[in-house]
Amino acid sequence: MALVALKNVTKTYAAPEKGGAPIVAIDDVTLDVEAGDVYGIIGYSGAGKSTLVRLVNALEPATSGSIEVDGREITSMPERELRNMRLGIGMIFQQFNLFTSKTVWHNIAYPLTVAGRPKAEIAARVGELLDFVGLAGKARSFPDQLSGGQKQRVGIARALATSPRLLLADEATSALDPETTQEVLALLKRVNREFGVTIIVITHEMDVIQSIATKVAVMDGGRVIEHGDVFDVFSNPQNPSSQRFVATVVKGIPSPAELAVLRERHVGRIVTISFRDGDVSQASVFLELANAGLEFELVYGGINDIQGRAFGHLTLAIRGADAATDAALARIADRVDVTEVS
Repeated sequence: MALVALKNVTKTYAAPEKGGAPIVAIDDVTLDVEAGDVYGIIGYSGAGKSTLVRLVNALEPATSGSIEVDGREITSMPERELRNMRLGIGMIFQQFNLFTSKTVWHNIAYPLTVAGRPKAEIAARVGELLDFVGLAGKARSFPDQLSGGQKQRVGIARALATSPRLLLADEATSALDPETTQEVLALLKRVNREFGVTIIVITHEMDVIQSIATKVAVMDGGRVIEHGDVFDVFSNPQNPSSQRFVATVVKGIPSPAELAVLRERHVGRIVTISFRDGDVSQASVFLELANAGLEFELVYGGINDIQGRAFGHLTLAIRGADAATDAALARIADRVDVTEVS
């Protein structure tokens, strides 16, 4: 059963100028997020992904369509019920959104205090979360005394305070350096694995999706243009916008400009061989070329790993007789995709 289900959801805003056309931020989106997923939503700036998050936690109302969270329709829910519903949704932000005048302890305790939980329960929960995020020694510190990664750990602890089933992470690593980003992503993986929290990750960074997500939806112009398992979308993107995103982390077939450089540097025929998990091994392909008496070298591309499954594109410069090359490539093409770059 889907923990979050959107059906034909649209969100429009009034035109900034009188008489102008309304602005369509979300355009007929249908999407299911299953319990236990780490679901990435990716798109360029203005694609509508942050608006989608605000619709899921009902910070903004949808113009039309249906949104269900944990089996409850929220588009027509009264504000009092929405407040209770939001206790089951944690939120972490790009700029952390911590109270600078409160200690780490009080920042984490805040949602529990608002919810009216007993002091003993609050103290126990805050202590548990400080240990979980690795900040037990920072309870009395203030946000200005913390690094960016530590601030985001506080943000994650605060988001988990009410034991939500759903966590929304809106560009949660965009303000962090690469090493700290990986630490925060590892922490979110633990949240998903150990607490069973479903996570929706909003980002414009494809490597974040590659690192943490199990499924992904690509947004463009307010629409979901492609979605599915991360491995499937990464290894075989169908939409041009998806292909541009994937190209930021996966080297595919060389562009004309890149091909021109490769031809200057390498002699022979330039061939790209595409691998997917479960296909023939790289070693057997290389052995096929070697047994045909061909010389070859890797000149472009690479292999990526997503959730333990490998895929990628290796571009080779192959030298040898044309007949032998043609025969070897034909045998390889029976098992994997082979593209000769002209």
